[in-house]
Amino acid sequence: MGTHESGPSFVNEARKCGEAVSLKSWISRNTYVLGKEVLNKWGCDLPFLFKVLSVGKALSIQAHPDKELAETLHELQPNIYKEGNHKPEIALALTEFDALYGFICLRELKDVLCGVPETVELVGKTDTDVGQVLHANEHVGEANVKAVLESIFVQLMSSNKVTISELIFKIKRRLNVEKELTGKEQLVLRLEGQYPTDVGFIASLFLNHVKLNRVEALYLGGFPEILDGVSINPYTKRYLPSFNEFELDSCILPPSATVVFPSVPGPSLFLFMAGKGAIHSGFAGEDVIGEGSVLFVPAQAEIRIVASSIELQLHRAGVNIREP
Repeated sequence: MGTHESGPSFVNEARKCGEAVSLKSWISRNTYVLGKEVLNKWGCDLPFLFKVLSVGKALSIQAHPDKELAETLHELQPNIYKEGNHKPEIALALTEFDALYGFICLRELKDVLCGVPETVELVGKTDTDVGQVLHANEHVGEANVKAVLESIFVQLMSSNKVTISELIFKIKRRLNVEKELTGKEQLVLRLEGQYPTDVGFIASLFLNHVKLNRVEALYLGGFPEILDGVSINPYTKRYLPSFNEFELDSCILPPSATVVFPSVPGPSLFLFMAGKGAIHSGFAGEDVIGEGSVLFVPAQAEIRIVASSIELQLHRAGVNIREP
C-alpha cells in the first residue's frame, strides 16, 4: 500500500467510475493532501511502503544499505541499485513469529565456533580469524570483531554447494541425536526442513534470533531494536523508530468503543485487519469500514473511528511527526 512503482495503490472511487487512477497520480493532482513539510522533503511520493506479510516459510536474507551507501551504490551501478534511498524497516508481529536480524556479538560467535564444530571445519581449524575470535576478550574493538565476522561469513557464503550440503548433513545428524536443543538450534532444524540444501541454514547461526510476541515490533534501520510501543490512548500503541520516514500505530478497539486520531502534519494510511465500524472525518463525512479496508487520510485531518458490535483491529502508517 503506497505509491511505490513496484506495487502502486489505486483510488477506489475512480475505479467505480471505470478509471484506473493510482494513488501517486491522485496525490500529484492534489498535493495539498501531503502537507507542506512532507511535499517539500519527499515530493509527491509517500516516504513509506505499508505491507502485510503472511510468512508461511522463512523469507530470504536481506541486507539494506544505509542512506549514504545507497546513494553511492545507485550512482555507481544504477542498473543494479535502482534507487538511492535507504530502506529502514519496522516489522510488527500480528501473531508470534521468529526473526533473525543483525550479526551476533563476540561472546555468541565464540559459542558458535566452539559449539558447532562443523563451522570451524569449513573455515579451517588453523584459520587466523578463528584463532583471533577464540582468544579474544571483551576489550577487543568492535571494528576488529566485525572484520573477523565478515571474513568468516564471506567464506561461508562463497563455499560451493557440495561443501555446504556436506556441512548441513553433519550439523543435522548431530543435532538430531542431541537430547536438548537451544531455541536457536530448533530454529535451525526448522529452516533445514524448509530449505534442505540452502546456505541460509548455516548463515542463521551467525545472526541474532528473537521470538516476537503479538504487537511487539522489530526496528531495522541502524542497530536492530525491539520496540514494545508507547500507549497514546487506551486502545492504541505507537511505534516510533529513530528515522523520519514513518511511524506505526496499532489499535484494538473494543465493541462500540470510539477512538480519535488527532490531525498530524503528514498523510496516513489506515488498514483495517478485522471487525467492522465507521470512520468520521471532516473532509469526507462518514464511511463504513471493515476487514480489508484501506484508507488514505490527508495531512491535518482528524479521524474518529467507532467500532460496531464486534472488536475492530486496525493499523496506521504515517510520516514520523517529530520531523516530517
